[in-house]
Amino acid sequence: MKKIGFIDYYLDEWHAEKYPEWIETASEGRMKVTYAYGMTNLEGKLSNAAWCEKKGIQLLDSIEAVVEQSDYLIVLSPDHSEFHEELSQLPLQSGKPTYVDKTFAPDRAAAIRMFELAEQHGTPMYSTSALRFAAEYTELNMEGIESICALGPGSFETYAIHQVEPIVALMGTDVQRVMWTGTPNAPSLVIGFTDGRQATINHYGPNCPFSMALRSEQGESQFLKIDSNFFGAFIANLVRFFETGVPAVPREETIAIAAILEYGKKAAALPFQWVDLP
Repeated sequence: MKKIGFIDYYLDEWHAEKYPEWIETASEGRMKVTYAYGMTNLEGKLSNAAWCEKKGIQLLDSIEAVVEQSDYLIVLSPDHSEFHEELSQLPLQSGKPTYVDKTFAPDRAAAIRMFELAEQHGTPMYSTSALRFAAEYTELNMEGIESICALGPGSFETYAIHQVEPIVALMGTDVQRVMWTGTPNAPSLVIGFTDGRQATINHYGPNCPFSMALRSEQGESQFLKIDSNFFGAFIANLVRFFETGVPAVPREETIAIAAILEYGKKAAALPFQWVDLP
């Protein structure tokens, strides 16, 4: 059995709660989360010690100890990407397959630094939104996508990744500029590609499921509502990554996504104006 170590900002959060059972099931017992480290205890949440006791996972007192004792590493902190670079420093120097949870980095520069660190030390690494692996996207049969309108729940800060990731996976990384067109309660961002293609992301609250309208350059159109088990597909992919050391997501896509999200926040201060990406 291969041992997986969690490294988190605090451990009493949804991803840390769900991943251990899902990974053990998907790997048919070949992998198990056995160690964990939490940077802090958060008021209103279980302490890291109490969480580990409940889950039957050994709490270690340092990132170094988790890295040393684990075969594979998962850097969590899904709602606090500002800590990812700090939490990832030792894992990305370890040479051990490392998954960094969404959202990968708060800005493009941090994303590039993290990839460069991993490459310098021969560490297989990737990050993704689980939505990338939704069957509705992966089984889509449409070439030459000209335009996408994506919709979903949640705040721009933590949930935009789930719309931007599939857009980049389907349309590519040649993004030139972004424009904020939303309101404080309904964030919306236009993503402009160099060749004139366009995509929009829209956040309409908790009762708005992830969905997407697409139009091809040939005039074909489709509407997708995400009903498939995308987390199951993501976990299966994660298990394959740990077994093979081959990341499923190109580095260029993850860096492009980080840039879109970074400059999307900047565009919010300049609504209805194009903001160029580097």
